[in-house]
Amino acid sequence: MSKVELENKDGRWSLTLAAPDRRNCLDARMCQDLADALATVAADADARALVVTGAGKAFCAGADLPAVFGETGREVAQIRRDLHTIYNSFLRLRGLAIPTVAAVQGAAVGAGLNLALACDVRIAGPRASFAATFSRIGLHPGGGCTWFLVDVLGSQRALAVLLDGGALSGEAAVRAGLALELADDPVAVAIAYADRWAAADPVLVRDIKKAVGLARTGGFEATLEFESWAQASSATGPAVQAAVAKFR
Repeated sequence: MSKVELENKDGRWSLTLAAPDRRNCLDARMCQDLADALATVAADADARALVVTGAGKAFCAGADLPAVFGETGREVAQIRRDLHTIYNSFLRLRGLAIPTVAAVQGAAVGAGLNLALACDVRIAGPRASFAATFSRIGLHPGGGCTWFLVDVLGSQRALAVLLDGGALSGEAAVRAGLALELADDPVAVAIAYADRWAAADPVLVRDIKKAVGLARTGGFEATLEFESWAQASSATGPAVQAAVAKFR
C-alpha cells in the first residue's frame, strides 16, 4: 500500500503523505511513493495545480534518521549519493510548471521543511511549525534548506535559524514571509487557492509562475525579456480582446 495518497479533481491534484503513525517521515518507501506521485502529476498534460499536505498531526517529520545515517561504514561519497535520492523525491516539486500549495497543518521538520519550501505557496495551520533542526544534532542542513531559507528570510535571519536549529510557528512564518497565510483549516484554504488557479487560463498561470522564478534568479533583463514575449502572446487571447472591447 502506497504511503502517498493522490487525487485528481478536474486538474487540481491533491497529494497527501499518508503515514501518520510515523509522522509522515521520509523513509525509503515514502520517498519512492512521493517521487512516483509527483511523476504522475508531471506527466498529466491537464494538471492545473497541486496541493501537498500530510495526514495526522504532522506535515512531515523529516528523514528517517536511523535509515539514512545509522549505517556508519559507508564512505562520505556514498552517503552523499544516498542523500540525493531523498532530495530528488521532494525537489521534483520545483520542476512542476503548475502552482503548488503546501497545507502545513503540523510540524514540518528538516527534510519535511524542505518539502514545504519546495512548494510555491505555504498555508500554515495554528499548530504548524517550520523547523530547521539540523544543527541541533550536529548535522549540516541539506536538501536545499540553506537556499530556501535565504530566499524567503534573507541571509541574516536564515543564518540565525540554521545555527540555532530554530523553528518558526505558523504565525511567525507568516510574519517572516515563509508562509502566505495562517488558517484554522489550512487544507481547505490551500484547496481554495489551487481551485481558483486551476480554473484560470493554464498558459497564463504557467507563464506567470515562470516569470516569478526568473525574477528570483535570472535578473531584471531576463525577466523583462520573458515578460515581453508572454505578454504579447497573452494579448492575442479572447480575454484580453474582450477587455479591450469594453474601452471602445
